[in-house]
Amino acid sequence: MVGILVLGDNHFIVRGPLPDRETALALAQHWSLIQIDQKTPVALQRWSICTREFRENLAWAVVVPGDGEIAPAVAQLLEELLARGITVHDSWVGDW
Repeated sequence: MVGILVLGDNHFIVRGPLPDRETALALAQHWSLIQIDQKTPVALQRWSICTREFRENLAWAVVVPGDGEIAPAVAQLLEELLARGITVHDSWVGDW
């Protein structure tokens, strides 16, 4: 599966299953802090960042707290996903 993890004004296209709230927050934190020789924790190894993917292949979406506002292009993509019937999970709301 492929989805989008939105973190404020940043986002990641992610290969892996829909993460739960705790995992989504951990992924966002892990990928937002770049460290040399950083090892991915075992609990997060089911997910990886994709560098290319068709928007039609996105099967899930998660929004977690971050700096800045969601970019207009990402907001449009989230709207498209909603129109396709895909739930956009929001960690602020804790809807999953």
